[in-house]
Amino acid sequence: MLRLLTLVGLLLLSPSLLAANQTRYISDDVYLYLLGGPGTQYRILGSVEAGQSVTFLSETQGDYSKIIDPKGREGWVETKLLTKEESLRFKYPKLQKELEDTKVKLTQSLSSNETNTQDLSDAKAQVAKLKAILETTTDQRDEANAKLDHIQANERFEMWKEGGIIAGIGALVGMILIYMPRPRRRNKNKYQSRF
Repeated sequence: MLRLLTLVGLLLLSPSLLAANQTRYISDDVYLYLLGGPGTQYRILGSVEAGQSVTFLSETQGDYSKIIDPKGREGWVETKLLTKEESLRFKYPKLQKELEDTKVKLTQSLSSNETNTQDLSDAKAQVAKLKAILETTTDQRDEANAKLDHIQANERFEMWKEGGIIAGIGALVGMILIYMPRPRRRNKNKYQSRF
């Protein structure tokens, strides 16, 4: 029984040991803060833009994972915002270049060999496929940008709300201080007249 538990323990630990310093990507629909520790109570070290490549250090605590960002800063981000898939930010230019290359090949094929219909058919199919992928990727990018704008708008609203609360508390404290009774000063003339 002890051997079985040891074997299971080693199997569970081995993927995390093999996963050290792996490349991950920040989700496309957000930008996030790089924190000094595994939680929002730690100070903000900076921000990481959506789609950027980061190095996952195979250390997690709670809902946070330790990474190294593109600027070389080591910090913590929410694990759910990391992905193994390359982001649209990098896929889109590659697909666009591939589409352009395919168009060039198609043009060359048409001008050099009009009788080679098979190559033409393959190239057209590839262009159609790439256009569909490019259209899907463009739609996903637009959705990601819309989500990012929404998140930024919410953050600005929260900042204004917190500022309003702080200003209200300040005004309340100021009014309390104005209406508090002041200590009375002793009249020096009153004491001097007795002597």
